Amino acid sequence: MNILFTICGRAGSKGFKNKNLKELNGVPLVFYTLAVIFLYQEGNPEDKIEVAINTDSHELINLVLKQDIINNIQIIERQKELAGDTVPKVLVIQDTFMKCKQPDNYDIVIDLDITSPLRCVQDIEDVIKEFKKNKYDVVFSVVKARRSPYFNMVEKRGEYYRKICQSSYTARQQAPKVYELNASIYGYNPEFLTDKIEKTILDYRCGIVEMNDYLVLDIDSEEDLELMEELVPILIKRDQGLKELLSFLKKYRYGKN
Repeated sequence: MNILFTICGRAGSKGFKNKNLKELNGVPLVFYTLAVIFLYQEGNPEDKIEVAINTDSHELINLVLKQDIINNIQIIERQKELAGDTVPKVLVIQDTFMKCKQPDNYDIVIDLDITSPLRCVQDIEDVIKEFKKNKYDVVFSVVKARRSPYFNMVEKRGEYYRKICQSSYTARQQAPKVYELNASIYGYNPEFLTDKIEKTILDYRCGIVEMNDYLVLDIDSEEDLELMEELVPILIKRDQGLKELLSFLKKYRYGKN
């Protein structure tokens, strides 16, 4: 397959300042993403991959250029109109895709979120496998939801609070299975990215791949980062894919001479 991996990271961040520049256990978050791409290529040498980063952060660009895990990364400058807090990320991915060297040649565009660093090669392979099964517009990673809108999630209606999805279920086990998007991996159909996107991605043809639930998947606060640092040594003991990723990063010499 011809794969374009996209990495998107804005400068700053209102919720967690400069979160895309943070380190997890002494390793820049973006290096986790680059490392899993490297390991994917190593395990799938028949695939042709390209990597593009879309950002308006000079600090992030310098950090990426400093490493030599992945070479020849395309740098796409984030347009001002795509740098706002409420801009859907899919529009940034679409802009990245359209500005890359050979957009007509990609079989899939895979976006990996910087602040969801705990993923392994198998997770990416699972997204690609699911993508090939059906004519999806997008396949994204999920985890089992800890709460169910049919049973124990509520919203305000008028003066009172009610279940989000009205039902007569008396036990969570009776309700349909529901999942949470974990903001880690999104695999896009290039044809989808060439059209005008006017709705959220969940309004299109979607497929899912279930990942292990690492509790804190999307780092959006200092507390998330601290908890993730405590969890990593525990998680790598029971997840061979994460162990492979962390072993690679441990041996990697950060920064070019």
